[in-house]
Amino acid sequence: MTQDVLTPAEGRVGRLRLNRPRALHALNTAMCGAMSAALDAWRDDPAIEAVLIDHAEGRGFCAGGDIRMLAASGSTDGVAARAFFRTEYQLNHCLFTYAKPTVAFMDGITMGGGVGIALPARFRVATENTKFAMPETGIGLFPDVGGGWYLSRLPGRMGQFLALTGHRLDGAECAALGLATHYLPADTLETAKRRIAERPQAIAAILDDLAIERPEAAILAHRAAIDRLFAADSVEAVFAALAVDGGDWAAKQLAILKTKSPQTMKVSLRLLHDGARMASFADEMAREYAVASRVVQRHDFLEGVRAVIVDKDNVPQWNPATPEGVSDHVIDQIFAPLPDDEAWTPR
Repeated sequence: MTQDVLTPAEGRVGRLRLNRPRALHALNTAMCGAMSAALDAWRDDPAIEAVLIDHAEGRGFCAGGDIRMLAASGSTDGVAARAFFRTEYQLNHCLFTYAKPTVAFMDGITMGGGVGIALPARFRVATENTKFAMPETGIGLFPDVGGGWYLSRLPGRMGQFLALTGHRLDGAECAALGLATHYLPADTLETAKRRIAERPQAIAAILDDLAIERPEAAILAHRAAIDRLFAADSVEAVFAALAVDGGDWAAKQLAILKTKSPQTMKVSLRLLHDGARMASFADEMAREYAVASRVVQRHDFLEGVRAVIVDKDNVPQWNPATPEGVSDHVIDQIFAPLPDDEAWTPR
């Protein structure tokens, strides 16, 4: 049993507490497996009426997944990386379909894999500390863990903007976009957790009582520009729209996009286009697993991790270097279904 996640029962709730503070609670395979096992044990336990998801010591909530391990595996046979994705996505699906109420406390960094365990929760709490993002295109990855499902269902073209740029949202912006159901001051979270443990059937009322009016959501000032400039489902067209706009904000976004992996920006747009039409979350996760199992072994992911996480020179050499260089054929190969004996399935 890993100590990187704690799974105590307190009162009438089960707790999933991320406990890997030196890595900002980034998920590894053992953590995902332990959380799934706890959820299985609580599913039919009448003493457990709800599940709370948060982090224990240090800053949080969760900075993502174990990127160094994924890159090390991807540079060889990819077996450990695929095992991680399979286990992580099974946890994501388990949370998405869980019958008992779940509450995620997104207090602090909530990125990548952290998004994957927060957004399936029925109640999602943001605070003044929340920093929410899906920044994967900056390391040659894509917004997985259900990103194709969640981001494609945000208003207008907000999901496409977030997926391509990796823009960070604060807690007020998460609440405004519906990514969070409640906005609470961070110093009230322990009170909220204690009250929920005592009265798990009153979660909504407890959170409503402690919630405060959110501050202004700055992202909404750019909503019209986002819907207009990110309207296309091709990266080339988004680049062109930003280039001809002439405004400072558009110029800034174009500069940001030019630092991202052209390949995985194209993957991201295809993922959201398809995800909006996906029949079930299980179908979405099966698609994302097929994509992840290939992307993790491609040049851009290995190079992105080298540049951003290992060497920290922040100058990745993407290949191809431009969106025009990424052919539809390559994207089709990345999205091709896996053979039945390799495909992802729920637990």
